[in-house]
Amino acid sequence: MTSMDGDRVILHCDCNNFFASVELRTRPDLKDSPVAVAGDTDNRHGIILAKNMIAKRFGVKTAETVWQARAKCPGLVLLPPHHALYGQVSREINRIYLSVTDQVEPFSVDESWLDVTASRSLFGSGVEIADLLRKRVREEIGITISVGVSFNKTWAKMGSDYRKPDATTVMDRETAPKILFPQPIENMLFVGSSAAQVLRRNGILTIGDLAAASPVLLSSILGKSGAALSAAARGEDMSPVRVYGDTDPARSVSHACTFPSDLVGRDACTRELLPLCEAVGTRLRKMGLRCRTVQLQIKSPDLKVISRQRTLSLPTASTDRIFREVCAILRDSWPEQKPVRLFSVGAENLISDQEDIPVQLSLLDDAEEKDEKRERLEAAVDRLRDRFGRDSVMRGQTKH
Repeated sequence: MTSMDGDRVILHCDCNNFFASVELRTRPDLKDSPVAVAGDTDNRHGIILAKNMIAKRFGVKTAETVWQARAKCPGLVLLPPHHALYGQVSREINRIYLSVTDQVEPFSVDESWLDVTASRSLFGSGVEIADLLRKRVREEIGITISVGVSFNKTWAKMGSDYRKPDATTVMDRETAPKILFPQPIENMLFVGSSAAQVLRRNGILTIGDLAAASPVLLSSILGKSGAALSAAARGEDMSPVRVYGDTDPARSVSHACTFPSDLVGRDACTRELLPLCEAVGTRLRKMGLRCRTVQLQIKSPDLKVISRQRTLSLPTASTDRIFREVCAILRDSWPEQKPVRLFSVGAENLISDQEDIPVQLSLLDDAEEKDEKRERLEAAVDRLRDRFGRDSVMRGQTKH
């Protein structure tokens, strides 16, 4: 008998050093070398995307720059990323998971939750299923996975993080508090650096502190997410594992670009914003959605980021409307001569374009009619581009 008897059995399967492990399948000559997958340094994307265990022992970290990694590990071998290959391998791994249950919910390209509660009569206990999957992925795919076994998704995920590589960790009602509660608050799932700083200022230093904290205090400092985080720390996450392929309707649509050289001046910025707005508007129209809120994120060369948004009087899927709102945010929020490294344009608070929106027609009917005309025109342009190619129809403003 275990303290999970009668509970759900949830697994979290996490591929170890996924990008690097996939690359090393075809480079056995590098199996004893420190290896990292890195972006293109010529395009200002020279960061470490993944590293193998040998590089990790030198202190190489994901998301640091190539020069920082090489300072720690002069013999570091850099390999270019192959994202299409990673997607293909991810699907192959999920097919192995689907051989034991149809409740497989990918969390990212290299992680998935599985609900194997109903699979035990065929494949054994949760630990036995975890070990079976580790063996199959190792032998059939050529990489290793770590698996957390629990009765909820949060603790299962934290179990797979606890021991790597190629390990199974049980996080039941007795074991999990002993392992998790002494850990620093930064190790809690979904607690980012900003939230961790806020929690620490309020005396919440460990996951155990979070689990024991007053819901009133947490709600006052973190909003509605605070009480949910505390419940998750206590193992009260009862969210289901989705059937493979099931997804929520999109909550937002965004498109971002980091520029090869900094943008300076209003003309340079608006010229680069238009294609981002075009990408967002096109996706909204193809998904049959409109947005109530437009967001602009701006990153400076020193990596400082601001995020601003505007709520619209009428929801829209019009590229032109999104562009005008984003330009207004830029004018209000960013000095004209301050350089820009990155723009991200987002559409949020999405609704179906079939949904009826109550409006005061006496004030907004003309605006609504203009927006609808723009959307119909832009949808026609979408169809022409789908048929004849992206460059078959171009806006005059995008020509240089």
